[in-house]
Amino acid sequence: MKTESIVFKSETHQNLKKLLDLVVPGDSLLIMMYGSPDPDAIASAMALRELLHRTRGLSLCTMAATEPIRRLQNRELAAAMRLNIRLLGQIDPGAYRLAALVDAQPSFFGSRPPPLLPSLVFDHHPREGDWSAPFADVRPQYGALSTIMTSYLVGARIRIPRNLHTALLYGIKTDTDNFDRETSAEDIRAYTYHSRHANLRLIRRIELNQTPIRYLKYFDHAFHHMKHYRGRRVGFLGLVESPDVCVQVADFYLRLIGTRIVVVAGIVSERLIIIFRGDGYRHDCGAMAQQACGSIGQGGGHRSAARVEIPLDVLKAELRGDLSQQNVDRFLGMCLKKAPS
Repeated sequence: MKTESIVFKSETHQNLKKLLDLVVPGDSLLIMMYGSPDPDAIASAMALRELLHRTRGLSLCTMAATEPIRRLQNRELAAAMRLNIRLLGQIDPGAYRLAALVDAQPSFFGSRPPPLLPSLVFDHHPREGDWSAPFADVRPQYGALSTIMTSYLVGARIRIPRNLHTALLYGIKTDTDNFDRETSAEDIRAYTYHSRHANLRLIRRIELNQTPIRYLKYFDHAFHHMKHYRGRRVGFLGLVESPDVCVQVADFYLRLIGTRIVVVAGIVSERLIIIFRGDGYRHDCGAMAQQACGSIGQGGGHRSAARVEIPLDVLKAELRGDLSQQNVDRFLGMCLKKAPS
């Protein structure tokens, strides 16, 4: 496959020129990720580092996230790529002239802005909130940010290392859920291109082990407490160790016959995390999340996958301090009634 076939959008060429004009030779860059980094965010951060290192010769580049990597596969990916992804709260912002935000937008941080306001923003989620940056490339029509970053690398005529091919392919693979979610022709072309150069055995090894045995208690809780009506499954898991718990439970229950929408919530670090998963046919999870919880929470997503975070103090005020299983289940059910059917 010719790499030229990947670069379809003229905006990539225009954005590449604008991006390189903002970065000076020998610059210092902090690449930020929101939440616990997933493969698409990790691969996109790697791609941005490679792009700017090759074209501008960065003197300092650090990757940092607001949360540690929790999912086992993502930790294995970072280890295989030999990455040191630090916690954003432990970074000295004064050491960097520029900050970039990948796979997220400044509005995702809510009332607690990042330590260094991003000059560069790359994302593929629908644009949310009132924010601006000197450089922003937000394209929600793409299934993965890794696809967009691929077009930058190809447009800059950079020879992509095998490990970066591997990470970008895995980023596309996971964020499109093996092309079961929203996917563009560019996603497919980029995936095909990377598949000729990536370490597919490494990806296979990473994918084999997905669910820690300690997560089984959450699946058991969901089995006994999840409500089911009109093709919608809704459940509150209580206190969970990671948002990834809610993601794995929601993904599993979406596979049950007769299920069109799954909403799974759990409390993590003074926040209620709500995960929406859908079949992508009749329902738009992103729109549903915004209409259901947008007035008291932050988040969004795509047609078949979305996430909302509600600060625990806001939730307590909404529920008059009652965070019992029954009351939170009732709250989730009421939220869904507000959403489009």
